[in-house]
Amino acid sequence: MTDIAFLLNGTPVRLSGVSPTRTLLDWLREDRGLTGTKEGCNEGDCGACTVMLTDPAKGAMPRALNACILFLPQLDGKSVRTVEGISGPKGELHPVQEAMIAHHGSQCGFCTPGFVVSMAVGHTTGRQDHDDVLAGNLCRCTGYAPIIRAAKAAETAPVPDWMQEAEAPPASSAPEADDPAGFRPKTSDQLAAWYAEHPNATLIAGATDVGLWVTKQLRDLHPVAFLGGVEDLKTLTVNSDWFEVGAGVTITDLLEAVAAPLPSFGEMLRRYASVQVRNAATIGGNIANGSPIGDGPPALIALGAVLRLRRGDARRDMPLEDFFLDYRKQDRLPGEFVESIRFPVKAPELRCYKLSKRFDQDISAVCGCFNITQDGGTVRSARIAFGGMAGTPKRALAAETALIGQPWTLETIVAAQQALARDFAPMSDMRASASYRAAAAGNMLIRYFHDLSGEAVDVLGVTA
Repeated sequence: MTDIAFLLNGTPVRLSGVSPTRTLLDWLREDRGLTGTKEGCNEGDCGACTVMLTDPAKGAMPRALNACILFLPQLDGKSVRTVEGISGPKGELHPVQEAMIAHHGSQCGFCTPGFVVSMAVGHTTGRQDHDDVLAGNLCRCTGYAPIIRAAKAAETAPVPDWMQEAEAPPASSAPEADDPAGFRPKTSDQLAAWYAEHPNATLIAGATDVGLWVTKQLRDLHPVAFLGGVEDLKTLTVNSDWFEVGAGVTITDLLEAVAAPLPSFGEMLRRYASVQVRNAATIGGNIANGSPIGDGPPALIALGAVLRLRRGDARRDMPLEDFFLDYRKQDRLPGEFVESIRFPVKAPELRCYKLSKRFDQDISAVCGCFNITQDGGTVRSARIAFGGMAGTPKRALAAETALIGQPWTLETIVAAQQALARDFAPMSDMRASASYRAAAAGNMLIRYFHDLSGEAVDVLGVTA
């Protein structure tokens, strides 16, 4: 039986025979009595359960994650700090805790531990974009102004000595296919061989979606495989023409890579959920999940991305748009998994627009991505993809046809708007009505036209 070993607030912990889908939140509160980590939404939205996770073996900086959808086997070889470990061993307050008191950043206090942990991670890593750091932490009492003031006040304070992580216990040395805590492969070869023999298993990368299958749907996911230790799925390489991104690359790491060469894609990823979710979620999971409202696929489809799938030793490539067949149904064989995604480095005309009820930390009602090129005022190529408009992320082929070969004018855009009705018949749900979605998608085309003309279209920059 493989043990799970990690540090908890600086103290070594070793567990045996744990349930593979026991969450860190439940274990902290029920087994360790560490009740500072709160359960609010139990789905990774509110941030009340935020903990600090560090991988000392890689020398990586700490990251904030949601304990409510973080399974115990994902901690193997890592270091975890809860709010109880943010203060010093003799009760010394961390600078962000002192600042929260001084600036009256707490009222009822339920959300405060999560805020403190997120702020401590940001303080340790030197981040000063506090609105982004705290977008995944919700407060309904004080409001954010005093909390942001507290974060700013702590910026220049030194990182306390006790926050320097010691070397974590070694992770389990070898995967065991019958491990009750879940199979934890170290290479994609091990994963491919095991998954071919267990095609009905659940693959868990960041657990930002799968976690809800447990916490909300109470599903039994046995057998499971945890992909966090498969390092060759986390590679991200770039040359003059292409990004080659392993399925295990987190949204955080993808954002850092694409922000400069593909700024609109990067800005859209900045609004992908929260820091806590981006730190765990992977691009492979975002694709394989097959959600019609996933934010990654529309941008990647507009870029002409190519997906690589693996089954055993066999691999096959396909355009990403061909992977999605129907609602939650993909062109993926039993025992086959997403290995990587390839897309161009250069796409100066790419623009991605996300429409949601909240600007931060919200699911898209419509996500539209446009990549249209012109030559001499004539449209030469067009790739347009939407999320939230159909049962899958989908290209707007009729609208593209209406554009190609036509002059780049507002009249051409209006004709393409009308063609969208042949591409999509959106549904109504709690996020938006069908008519609203159709109107919004058409308006995004107008926005794109003005965007490429150099006009201000960013909702954060446009003023009356």
